[in-house]
Amino acid sequence: MGKGFYISRPLGFVLCGLGIVAMLTIFSLSVVYTKEKRKNQVTAINETGMVTTAAPHTTPAPSNEPWDKYRLPDTLLPEYYNVTLWPRLVPDEQGMYIFTGTSGVALTCIKETNLIIIHSNKLNYTLTLENHHAKLTGLGGTSAPAILKTWFQTQTQFMVILLNEKLEVGKSYWLYMEFRGELSDDLAGFYRSQYTENGVKKVVATTQMQATAARNAFPCFDEPSMKAVFHLTLQHPPETVALANGMELGTESITIEDKKLLQTRFKPTEKMSTYLLAFVISEFTKIQSSEKTNIRIWGRKEAIESGQGDYALNVTFPILKYFENYYNTTYPLSKSDQVALPDFAAGAMENWGLVTYREQSLFYDPKESSNGDKEWVVTVIAHELAHMWFGNLVTMRWWNDLWLNEGFASYVSYLGADYAEPTWNIKDLMVLQQVQRAFAVDALVSSHPLSSREDEVITPDQISQLFDTITYSKVSIMCQRQLEITLLNSDIYQCLFNAVVSGDSRIQLPASIKEIMNRWILQMGYPVVTIDTRTGNISQQHFLIHPEAVVEKPSDYNYEWFVPITWMKSGSNMGQHWLLTKTALYEPMKTGTDWLLANLNVMGYYRVNYDPQNWERLLTQLTTDHKNLNMIIHRAQIINITLALRTTKYLLKEKEYIPWESAIRNLQYFFLMFDRTEVYGPLQVSLFTYYKKSNQINAISMACRTGVKGCSELTRMWYRQWMKNPDSNPIPPNLKNTVYCNAIAAGGVEEWDFGWQMFKKSTIAAEAEKLLYGLSCTKEPWLLNRYLEFTIDPKQVRKQDAAFAIVYISGNVIGQPLVWDFVRAKWEQITKDYDDGSFFFGRLIQGITKKFSTEFELKQLQRLKEDIAASSFSFGTQAIEQAIEKTKANIKWVSKNKAQVMNWLTEQST
Repeated sequence: MGKGFYISRPLGFVLCGLGIVAMLTIFSLSVVYTKEKRKNQVTAINETGMVTTAAPHTTPAPSNEPWDKYRLPDTLLPEYYNVTLWPRLVPDEQGMYIFTGTSGVALTCIKETNLIIIHSNKLNYTLTLENHHAKLTGLGGTSAPAILKTWFQTQTQFMVILLNEKLEVGKSYWLYMEFRGELSDDLAGFYRSQYTENGVKKVVATTQMQATAARNAFPCFDEPSMKAVFHLTLQHPPETVALANGMELGTESITIEDKKLLQTRFKPTEKMSTYLLAFVISEFTKIQSSEKTNIRIWGRKEAIESGQGDYALNVTFPILKYFENYYNTTYPLSKSDQVALPDFAAGAMENWGLVTYREQSLFYDPKESSNGDKEWVVTVIAHELAHMWFGNLVTMRWWNDLWLNEGFASYVSYLGADYAEPTWNIKDLMVLQQVQRAFAVDALVSSHPLSSREDEVITPDQISQLFDTITYSKVSIMCQRQLEITLLNSDIYQCLFNAVVSGDSRIQLPASIKEIMNRWILQMGYPVVTIDTRTGNISQQHFLIHPEAVVEKPSDYNYEWFVPITWMKSGSNMGQHWLLTKTALYEPMKTGTDWLLANLNVMGYYRVNYDPQNWERLLTQLTTDHKNLNMIIHRAQIINITLALRTTKYLLKEKEYIPWESAIRNLQYFFLMFDRTEVYGPLQVSLFTYYKKSNQINAISMACRTGVKGCSELTRMWYRQWMKNPDSNPIPPNLKNTVYCNAIAAGGVEEWDFGWQMFKKSTIAAEAEKLLYGLSCTKEPWLLNRYLEFTIDPKQVRKQDAAFAIVYISGNVIGQPLVWDFVRAKWEQITKDYDDGSFFFGRLIQGITKKFSTEFELKQLQRLKEDIAASSFSFGTQAIEQAIEKTKANIKWVSKNKAQVMNWLTEQST
């Protein structure tokens, strides 16, 4: 028997301890930090007195010089900035869009130093009269040392200022610079977006600073712990409006270089990190609320006037108020701007007071958009507003603890969305949307812990790779769901008080909070818990998608966890047990003829396996009376790959959405592995028998996928009706994805060209995205190749959509080899135009290699890894490693299961 403890009280009371662990760990975790050493050559100043600081993809030699390390020294702290920027919304004589600016920053000296090191990337600087790139003066009567020289370290993205004397500890100084940069279309830093309205091209100047791109807009101390107050002034054309984090203080007319402009000043920001800074200059219009907190929804005039922003306006204030109560802290700003941008790399960004979104993430058209589009909008808004407190007000010290920001926001976004739309049961979707996603990635040896050492996350590329499934999704199930169930059952502090007063040892934790949670936070992966209901034996093992994979990353905890096992039996008996060792014996796990279901409500971050007899009893329960597993989520959690084919039989009686969606998501793997083999035909025939009982969306989708003739005729009929009358789309919004895809697949160039024209003309982002997907479904190779060429032409497909379109095409069994050849031939070209090439390339590799399941494909993938390693590019290594590991696992799975699946399908058809 293990060294766990047992509780006889109701399950909710038991989970109080688990919630305490989760909550306290989030705020108490600390890790020892060190610094990585890097070096690079200095960039020369050209004859015009300007210097460029674009960083090449090379690795510097080791050096102890502070400017060759990626982290700022701990000698200076910024107090406040004065930044003025003037973006040009028309190209200059060289065809470039530029911006100019001035920046001053008040510095306080913390430790004696004769160096000022400040981030700067892709900026050119004007020389002062002293022939330097900056000017230093003292504040409060302090005299400033003279500048000896300034130079730039392109690898570490620093401007370095060498002084003739040391700065004095406790004294403050003013550092002033003038600079120029390109307002490029790379979707990072200070960049441009554009759209066409009434035949006229409109240019937007906007920002995306996270994670390390504020330095692209102005010189700054670009680390999350270097918080400061920002005083912003924006100069802009008369027909435009300027927005920033703070409320506008006033706008005046000015003339610069014989150009009439507007100059808008903004209220100083709260003390905040550079990555949260934002500003937008555009011809957007707005709608706004009359609440005490001024909520404004901004976007293209056509979109706003057609009502696409109305839903966002309706839900923003309730969600904001919900989080004020949830955090027990008032929203500290006077306004909350939500801006929909035509070009935006991510889904949205939580800039404090000025949240930016893809149009699809903020706009909703009730006539054209689907229920899924509406759900996406409210969830994204809730995620970003959650950050106003957790992330913006309270911020992680360094990017290695990004999981605290994003994981918590991912969790509470479901709470905020549920509050705004209480009839949707959005919280129940967390298991489908977050847990399964995290399980898939965290089962790889190339996964990573939630929290790494600071010295393991140093370069911009390493920081970028942290914005992944583990960071966003794993925390939702590991900590916050346990915390939620605790708060629903009892007040956490009262729970602690009662335990201390009563001396009740039954709710003691089995170890210290740190000892329990470090196993979940500081080592990657998760366990599969195997329960033998015949003997009571329980064991845990590190779950790997490829069981023979070698885990090379050491762990202080030997990949063992303290696992909170919750369970119920046939008679609704419930209990909880801590599994603290590799194996344990627990008598209550013996069931006799009862079934046992563990990990109730999927509250724990682990998988469960049982002895064959218990699996049979669970399957019998599903087929005879599935509602006796009284929570829908229970039925969803036992639809797994191992028993997927047998569990589909019970689905004939299932009426709820979540079990169906869980089954379909898991069975997608069968399609991925077998759609190019002889198994695919019998798979189509067998599975449609069950899918036709599903809800309308899934039923029609699967009918088309499994080759039902009537589905093809129905989708083509709808699509043809639309082609005859382009101004009146007869296709139900919830079925558009399925209809567009299948009608274009069944048609030819005429159907494809019509879809393309509708895509180009669409003024609704969600509609454009559905067409982007539908166009990938054609069976004509030449059309797919033409489409691929369009994806890397920003005039045809926006850069924000390029990776999605390529991945969509790879999902087509005909398009997959075309995409693979295309990406291998042009991977340098298709990533060079992106400031964050690592994120873009990782998204591509993850999407286009999902089907890989042969030794030949594995060798090609390994060759691509070698080609990248031999090039000057340093990104993409994690994505390639994960793709290789998944491919190996797929090869093994197909080899083991192909004949078995084929036999089962054959038996069902006889």
